[in-house]
Amino acid sequence: MSKETAVYTHGHHESVLRSHTWRTAVNSAAYLLPSLKPHMKILDIGCGPGTITADLAELVPDGHVTAVDHAPGILDQARATAAERGLDNVEFEVADVHALEYPDDTFCVVHAHQVLQHVGDPVQALREMYRVTKPGGFVAVRDSDYAVMTWYPLSQGMDDWLDLYRRVARANGGEPDAGRRLKSWALTAGFTDVTSSSSTWCYATAEERAWWSGLWADRTVASAYADRATEGGHATPEQLNAVSEAWREWGRQEDAWFSVLHGEILCRKPA
Repeated sequence: MSKETAVYTHGHHESVLRSHTWRTAVNSAAYLLPSLKPHMKILDIGCGPGTITADLAELVPDGHVTAVDHAPGILDQARATAAERGLDNVEFEVADVHALEYPDDTFCVVHAHQVLQHVGDPVQALREMYRVTKPGGFVAVRDSDYAVMTWYPLSQGMDDWLDLYRRVARANGGEPDAGRRLKSWALTAGFTDVTSSSSTWCYATAEERAWWSGLWADRTVASAYADRATEGGHATPEQLNAVSEAWREWGRQEDAWFSVLHGEILCRKPA
């Protein structure tokens, strides 16, 4: 069975976790929530710092959540998130979505948020997610699509950011325009009951603009993404500094607006 071959583009620098810890089940998994029942057993793949995980655990008080990530270091923060919220129906483990170490038909729901864009073989990942889902259960996946992220005012520096990010992500073995591909990947993986949808994040208020522009400005020069951009020969430090400043300049504009489109699939395994 295949193993992970891609490199996680972002890493877990503070500027990355600034956005990851903002995520909730409501703002990041709303398409899944109507299908949840209090007794369900959930596998949350790529849990990161665990904020969505904790929300899912609260929504299945008579059930259980197993949260996994490929990076062992982030799990301590996820455990702390659950502990702070007094949750005792959640556990955290290291796992590779390409080769999950769980028996067939184990979980009622297998959930992955912003994961498939970073893996080496998303179809194999979906096959594994399907395998460990119980008959009648759900596989729920949501991924952004970088090519259709859009903003105003227009900025050459922001155009340079998008071009650079997509090149770095693909060099790392991922697919940054994953959102549009989720349905196709699911059908290729053998799913037959696939409900597709989309939703957005939008940043337009002064507070939202400052937060979103600031974290990307910092991420561009200080995170693992910055290291991979320079070490891979995709950009010089000077070019990264210029992109970072373009983010800050965009964030200072009173009429600035940014939207992130996500593709979503909710796949039911036949009973």
